Amino acid sequence: MKRVHVAAAVIRGVDGRVLLARRLEDKHQGGLWEFPGGKVEEGESVPAALHRELAEELGIQVSAARPLIQVQHDYADKHVLLDVWEVSAFSGEPHGAEGQPLAWASAKQLADYEFPAANRPIVAAARLPAHYLITPENLEPQALLRGLKAALDSGVRLVQLRAPTMYDPQYRDLAVDAVGLCAGRAQLMLKGPLEWLGDFPAAGWHLTSTQLRKLVSGGRPFPSARWLAASCHNAEELTLAAQMGVDFVTLSPVQATQTHPEAQPLGWDKAAELIAGFNQPVYLLGGVGATETERAWQIGAQGVAGIRAFWPQAE
Repeated sequence: MKRVHVAAAVIRGVDGRVLLARRLEDKHQGGLWEFPGGKVEEGESVPAALHRELAEELGIQVSAARPLIQVQHDYADKHVLLDVWEVSAFSGEPHGAEGQPLAWASAKQLADYEFPAANRPIVAAARLPAHYLITPENLEPQALLRGLKAALDSGVRLVQLRAPTMYDPQYRDLAVDAVGLCAGRAQLMLKGPLEWLGDFPAAGWHLTSTQLRKLVSGGRPFPSARWLAASCHNAEELTLAAQMGVDFVTLSPVQATQTHPEAQPLGWDKAAELIAGFNQPVYLLGGVGATETERAWQIGAQGVAGIRAFWPQAE
């Protein structure tokens, strides 16, 4: 069955909300909500298809867009490749030119809409920021919390609390304080045994590659309403992450790092190859920072993750 190539858009208004359209009842997956777009014609580039489809469907002219995620999905009656771009600027007033209802939804509200199965990774990508802060190790708890507060004040919206040298009780106490700091400001991802899940209901969980290998046979360990991520370093681990149904991953190391000098870097070409075969958002990690964000987008990544790149410098 030939795969249908579709250009789709996560269209953001000036207030950050995302524009959704409801599929007409007589269409494939009719009645469900979707990200606007349509089929890429033979010989047409994805940006050209996106501009054309959004003009036809919504009556808008795109003026700024960049790649967000690619998703391959096989329905029983159709195989699709969704080439999703984020549209950050446009002219014209969006309206359902083909009679389709429209709605503006905040990132949090996106989880309340019913989408076709192929759209689940797009919903995750639309809700996630471009940068993922990982906290540095070997800091005293109060210094770490001060740095975390400064990072939140600077606009960080996704944080992994990583403190591998701490004893479990120390980490749990620190996590309680971090949950309070992040409440309403950023999504906190914790690391540790899944037995702790019930104690931190607001937090997501970031699995190590060792945990991923150990737990994958049991499937996703908690419902989709809660963020689940995993650390991946190769194609095998990405396959396991997909089997578990994670929401996003880190892929590392892209380049040589100070923290893991012995690790063989993937390089940008290999990272791009691995991302192309994976349907969930990917943060590139290892020797990358904010200045590589644009390059990460161009090879299909959600963005970049890092410690030193996003941790506030002491005054």
